[in-house]
Order: sequence, then structure tokens, then C-alpha cells
Amino acid sequence: MKKLAIISSLFISVISFAQGIKFQEGDFKSLLAKAKKENKLIFVDAYAVWCGPCKLMVKNIFPKKNVGDYYNANFVNAKIDMEKGEGIDLAKKYNVKAFPTYLFINGDGEEVHRTLGYVEEKEFIQFAMDAGDPNKRLTTLKAKFDKGEKNPEFLKNLAKLTIYNDSQFAEKVLERYFKEKSTFDMEDVQMLLTSAQNTESPLYKIFKERKADIIKVFPEANYEAFDKNVRVNAIFKKSYNAEKKSWDDTYFLAEAQKFLSKEEAEKVLKKAKMGRAARGKDFKTYEALALEIYKDYQTLSSNELNEISWNFFENVDSKSGLETAVKWAQESIKKEESYANTDTLANLYNKLGDKKNAKIWAEKSVNLGKAAGEDVGETESLLKSL
Repeated sequence: MKKLAIISSLFISVISFAQGIKFQEGDFKSLLAKAKKENKLIFVDAYAVWCGPCKLMVKNIFPKKNVGDYYNANFVNAKIDMEKGEGIDLAKKYNVKAFPTYLFINGDGEEVHRTLGYVEEKEFIQFAMDAGDPNKRLTTLKAKFDKGEKNPEFLKNLAKLTIYNDSQFAEKVLERYFKEKSTFDMEDVQMLLTSAQNTESPLYKIFKERKADIIKVFPEANYEAFDKNVRVNAIFKKSYNAEKKSWDDTYFLAEAQKFLSKEEAEKVLKKAKMGRAARGKDFKTYEALALEIYKDYQTLSSNELNEISWNFFENVDSKSGLETAVKWAQESIKKEESYANTDTLANLYNKLGDKKNAKIWAEKSVNLGKAAGEDVGETESLLKSL
């Protein structure tokens, strides 16, 4: 029996979603071998455990019979956590930067097609069909672009497929696409904003030159806010010395005040330092800056208050800091009650040791979340622990 158990462990096992996709378990090398032997592509659901859309795909799409029928017949299917085990190296190899990403890989380990995000059943099957069609694969589309294809719909589709995982190539595609467009719709503007994040980018130049076309479908105030943000980020890059972990405050304030007030420039700089401190795990500096920046917190939106409250829950341990975060979360709920901010408040109370209030707000959060169709699993776990 022991020998049989050892032998059986060498084979790839299967995780099945009812009548839906059957995902193979096993290391990537064994998946490649299976794909090569069966002359199939590997379909990889590249996910992260914290990813909301990933969970919704597991709940809503993967179990569907039509989805399972197509994927099981045509692919070796695998679910791989990109932040654990061999998934970490696979994420680097295949340039996975957003979740969920769906990869189609041949038996030689070559990526031939990809897409990403939450996808409805019909579209999910369609791009799988595209992956199986050599004429519609991403590799083929890129080759067609290199030959000079200018059809706007072709360029738009190619940009969508590459914008989050091959930004340099997508930039070339979009530059050609916008040259072919005489008018913009909202989807065009969203693609342009996603890519025009650098003042040196040719897409930022298009963003500036085509302002009149953009503000026909995009509020001018939002246009100006985005432009301001891009310009500030450009100054940040020249103000911060990553090697020495130091800021040139004088340079930043002088450049930023060319389009910001002194007060705005100083606040933006403090926020940048706060963010750097958090990323560098210098939570003492992070806490001090946050308490200074958000002193007049009543002016912030509900979402902003919830975000900083949750960040304090995750990164701050001082009682005084957590008590301030409770006030922020309470103000967030006062402005707009939601599953997210009530969950934040419950977690803050729990971290402070106030089990009574933690339970009250966790129960309220679970009820709000269920009513809104949210995944409340983590809040239910908190509730059970109280």
C-alpha cells in the first residue's frame, strides 16, 4: 500500500469545479510534459489569494458546464498562485503584474496568448478559442502589428491585450491607434490615461495635444487633476535618491510650486514621504506623517478615510495611533456606510482588544456585505474568533 501511495503521488492530480474546469495539480514541468504529449496548450489561471476578481471567477465562471466542456477538451488547465512557490518565478518569466491573468502556453513553455481580469462566460470561451487559433493568437497579432497594420479596431484590441503586461509594446500600439482616431470616446480616454503616466512618454504628448478632444467626453477638472498628478510624479523621480533613501526637498518644492500652491506642494511631499516610509517598513515615520497629514480628517471622503484607517490597522501598533484610526473609520461610516469601512472598524476594535465593539461591527459588516453580494469570508472568520 505504501508503494502504491508513493507511485500515485507522481501523477498529476485533478481539482474539479463540479461540471466546470478540471484543473491539474502538479509542478509546472509535469504540466508542460502533459501538454506536449497531448499536443495541447496549457491554460494557466495566474492568481493571488487576496484577489477579489480571482475569487469571483472561481465562484461564477469556472464551474459552468459550457466553460468546463471547452477548456477540458482543449487545454491542460492549471491554477497557480503567483505569489507562492514556483509561481513567483513563473510570474517573473511570464511578466504577470495584474490578477487574474490568463496565460496560454505551449508544451515548450512559450506563451502564445493571454488576457486578464474578470470575464463573463461567453467572452471567456471566445478568447480560449482565439488562443487555439494560430491566426488570432497574441503572437500572431504582434507580428501583424510589426508589419504596419493600422486598422483602429485591430490596434484597440491589441492594446487591451498588452497594456498591463507589456507596457512598452502597448505604448507603440496606442501611439499608432490615436494617430488614426479623429475623435475620442470614453474607452479611448481611459486607455490613454492608463498609459500616459510619464511626461516623457509619446502618449503624454498626445494627452496634451488632444485636450480639446478629450474634454468633450472627460470632465476638464479631471483632466487637469490627472495632468497635475503626472507632473508631480515626474518631479518625485528626480527628487528622491533611492540609493541614499533621501529627498531633495528644495528641488521638489521649487518645481512643484510652478503649478501647485506652497501648501499643496508641502502636503504632497509629506504624502510621498509617508508612502516611502510604509514601503520601507519604517512605520514609526509613517504613523507620524499620517497623523500630521490627516489632522483635519473631516474634509476627506469616505473612501479616503477608510483607506488610511485600514492602512493603520495593517501597519500601526501604537494604541494612540489605532485610536485615531478608529475615529477616521467612524467618520468614514458617518459619511457613507459600507461593508468595507464597517469591516475596517471591526478589525481596529479587535486589534485594540475591544472585543465587544469588534463583534458589533463585524456582525453589521457581514450583514451589509451579504446584502451587497460581497465575499464576507474574512469578516466571518473574524466574527468566529471573537
